[in-house]
Amino acid sequence: MNDGYEEVLRKIASSDPTPGGGSVSALSLAHAQALTIMVARLTIGKKKWSEGQDMAELIISKWDKKIPNTIQLSIKDALAFDSVMDAYRLPKGDEDENKIRDQSIREATIGAARTPLTIASEACDLLTDIAAFSHLCNSNAMTDIASAAELCSSAVLIAHMNVRINLDFIEGADVDEISQKIEDIVQESESLMEGTRAIVSERLGW
Repeated sequence: MNDGYEEVLRKIASSDPTPGGGSVSALSLAHAQALTIMVARLTIGKKKWSEGQDMAELIISKWDKKIPNTIQLSIKDALAFDSVMDAYRLPKGDEDENKIRDQSIREATIGAARTPLTIASEACDLLTDIAAFSHLCNSNAMTDIASAAELCSSAVLIAHMNVRINLDFIEGADVDEISQKIEDIVQESESLMEGTRAIVSERLGW
């Protein structure tokens, strides 16, 4: 832990609307990625967990390089919200100005929904790998892999709320498509979490 970490938390805690919930969902995902990679590294090279070696190596190779991208998603979410606010600040006036303003608001709002959709999709993807890894990983790190799963679930649910709030007041085929995608992700995430919790409980004897 260092001053840079605290600085991020201070920015979230400020009265500025960004970074907000969408950015935090990405940060939750980044923490889940890091924890999952840690468990993979604690599994690799351990004879007792030989069945988990391939999955551990896959997780490291796949997710370690994605952490910087996830941090960028956190930044992108904040910028997307700022773009929506900028669109609302465009002048109202004659018909042409109003048309430009309305179109700008709609485009910015769709953009602000797509970022948390991506975050949710990535979190569900990681949760899929965690579900497969949870019965093969080093059992001494079960609470860590469980924590990673819960963080993924939280990231999906937070992102879901941010997608919905952006789409509540606009309509169109693109809106319907995004709405369906996020609902499918939530449903899949819930199913994966149920299975993962059962595996964790079984391996811990809880």
